Amino acid sequence: MCNQTPETTPSGNILIVDDTPANLRLLSNMLAEQGYKVRSVINGQMALTATQASPPDLILLDIRMPEMNGYEVCERLKADEDTHDIPIIFISALDATQDKVKAFTVGGVDYITKPFQLEEVLARVETHLALRNLQKSLQREIIERDKLIAELDAYAHTVAHDLKNPLGSLVGFSDMLETEYTELSDEQLLLCINTIARSARKMTNIIEELLLLASVRKMEDVKTEPLDMAAVVVEALDRLADMIAGHQAEIITPEVWPAALGYGPWVEEIWVNYVSNGLKYGGQPPQVEMGGKLLNGPAGQVRFWVRDNGAGLSPDDQARLFTPFTQIHQARAEGHGLGLSIVQRIVEKLGGQVGMESEAGQGSVFFFTLPSAEQ
Repeated sequence: MCNQTPETTPSGNILIVDDTPANLRLLSNMLAEQGYKVRSVINGQMALTATQASPPDLILLDIRMPEMNGYEVCERLKADEDTHDIPIIFISALDATQDKVKAFTVGGVDYITKPFQLEEVLARVETHLALRNLQKSLQREIIERDKLIAELDAYAHTVAHDLKNPLGSLVGFSDMLETEYTELSDEQLLLCINTIARSARKMTNIIEELLLLASVRKMEDVKTEPLDMAAVVVEALDRLADMIAGHQAEIITPEVWPAALGYGPWVEEIWVNYVSNGLKYGGQPPQVEMGGKLLNGPAGQVRFWVRDNGAGLSPDDQARLFTPFTQIHQARAEGHGLGLSIVQRIVEKLGGQVGMESEAGQGSVFFFTLPSAEQ
């Protein structure tokens, strides 16, 4: 029997189905010695139950078994969307051509005749697991490709939609200054200049958000570290100082923040998005409360939140928040769309979750979780 070196130790979860204990022991021991994770069951119903509970990467299946034979087991597995992709190798004493043809007809990928050679079983197991892993890899690549295409389409739509209004204002008031400058009063000139500046800032903000979203997507592995959340919040509020003053808002922060793991620049963006929404959609004047607490449970998560005193969101609007970026142009609930999509992408990259709670007339609470630094 060939032995694998530590560098080439195979991996894979294999389910063996055979009503003969001697065969189960022989196959189980052989595959376990090669580094595979092996489970064994003695009949068809147990095979279905075991597969549904924890789908294996490969199944070695006997044909002759009481109550439910191997063909029936294979047909049942292939009819289930959750298990139909699992490769099944039949191992049987039946060696007639019609038996092999039926095995392939019901969905088997290979057929080994008893008495089997251990080297042959190992070779075929290794081959079909490699093919299975290649199939999974191709499926992931296809999903990522389709997702990227959809996101590129959404980028184009978002840029066209979000930049249209501020760009229109900027061009319109610029044309007015160019053609009617000498006829405009000081008050009208100031209005033109302020509108142009405001439109330019809006366009800059949109472009920065799109660039941030793109950078979050590109960064596969981000290094997280314990956050000085008080300092991160100070930076976020400093960026919003003009907006806070303009709304005459009250910002409430805790004296002590719970320790969490994250990436400072990204977490700052989360706070900027949440707090700016609280300022825009809060009461008159806005009262925005920020906070955080360690959640109970084995996951070791810290929940942070921003609570506003606004009118709250309807159930329909709530359902359209935190939508995938590809659907932003379809789900701009009260104008939150792009910013909250960025927040969701950031928090998921950092190992947390996002959410919100709202009730008509009672304001809204937008929250996110991060791994605790106390783990």
